[in-house]
Amino acid sequence: MPDTATALRDVRSLPGPRPWPLLGNVLQMPPRRMHKVVEDWARRFGSLFVIYFARTPILVVADTALIAAILRDRPDGFRRPAITAMVSDELGGYPGVFLAEGAEWRNQRRMVMQGFAPHAIKAYFPSLVKVALRLEARWQGAAHSGRAIDLALDLKRYTVDIIAGLAFGAEVNTLDTGEDAIQGHIDEVLTGTARRTVSPVPYWRWFKLPQDRRLERSLAALQGAVDGFVAKARARMQADPGLHERPQNLLEAMLAAGDKPDSGVTDATVAGNVSTMLMAGEDTTANTLAWLIWLLSRHPAALARAQEEVRRLAPQTGAFTLEQMDALEFVDACAQEAMRLKPVAPFIPLEAVRDTVVGDVPVKAGAFVWCVLRHETVDDAHFANAATFDPQRWLQADARHKASMPFGSGPRLCPGRYLALLEIKIAMALLLGRFDISAVEAVDGGEPKEVMGFVMQPGRMRMRLDLHCQHGEVMAR
Repeated sequence: MPDTATALRDVRSLPGPRPWPLLGNVLQMPPRRMHKVVEDWARRFGSLFVIYFARTPILVVADTALIAAILRDRPDGFRRPAITAMVSDELGGYPGVFLAEGAEWRNQRRMVMQGFAPHAIKAYFPSLVKVALRLEARWQGAAHSGRAIDLALDLKRYTVDIIAGLAFGAEVNTLDTGEDAIQGHIDEVLTGTARRTVSPVPYWRWFKLPQDRRLERSLAALQGAVDGFVAKARARMQADPGLHERPQNLLEAMLAAGDKPDSGVTDATVAGNVSTMLMAGEDTTANTLAWLIWLLSRHPAALARAQEEVRRLAPQTGAFTLEQMDALEFVDACAQEAMRLKPVAPFIPLEAVRDTVVGDVPVKAGAFVWCVLRHETVDDAHFANAATFDPQRWLQADARHKASMPFGSGPRLCPGRYLALLEIKIAMALLLGRFDISAVEAVDGGEPKEVMGFVMQPGRMRMRLDLHCQHGEVMAR
């Protein structure tokens, strides 16, 4: 809140890009590049400015302290834009904690946190290693044959196999089968939902384009699969009532939590949250890994240090332990630095629940706020040599770096952050321990483009690997 003596500014009086008549700034923000456009405007107009969607003013906030205060004021003061939930409801999507608000969010949050608690993830650790061994075998075959690896595709297979096992207790195994139906449906649903959320006109209510029909087919396919997993879990729990006290996966843990008196949780809510974890866990972690691998390939000194740490502390994938993963401090620092430079969520759009003030700007209930998360994180005033990939900054004794919030902040901090970081460490340990990276390249040449969908992802990249021998030689293909 501002000092009482501070004069308040109306949002329409703020600086900002010149809007077009009737349309505002919408056509100046191509969906695939909208994050870059708004970041450029933040450098030009400062940490508080205004943009327009049609005639609706939107307050853009690029000040970390103000953003942190906004995120702490959730869900009572701010929520996700209602349009996102409306799009999901219109499609017939299941409810989940990502879109839930108020008391409903609190009920679901407790249930989800039980499934993602560190002790639950630790119990699942052997299954994570099993998936990692499948990825290692796949990459070993590519290294032997000299085949280029579609980096994003393989990493999405890896994360889907992990999340499906943890969430459903299902052995999906897309890494071995090469079956990409799940990833394809997930990508279609995420991309289509994001596209509808920012569309200035809901044209699909009157006519549907081919992309709309694909979206609806993919959503139906995902929901059908999730319904089947829920039914199987219910059958297992009826056959073995002890699973209510000793759930073996996230789905069983959620069903058990929902069965408790006054939980306020239904099977549809459980299905929605499991679907949410599958979609969010696949896209965000896979894209973070892809950016991290590309950055390390461009910084040989950091790559060599990360390799040395892995080969000294966790040299064999099949023998990975949680203690080894916890000991990979430099690998963790590399991940933190990659998330600073290439956050998969570079902005968060929010809607005010009640009248409030952000900085010195009054915000009415129902008004929109656009939080730019990558602004101060790449500013030399907050990070020395901010444009440089420097993992060492995260190992300093006084390293706080509150400007970087890759998992959000406040009460709605991402519940899957522990699992995501563990997945990243395991994947990097198998890569750096078993292989030498000979090339990571964007398919279209140059630096991979940042592409905004539901999250920010790199353009398509190919990776080539050589097998690393114990004595340090590179094994001939």
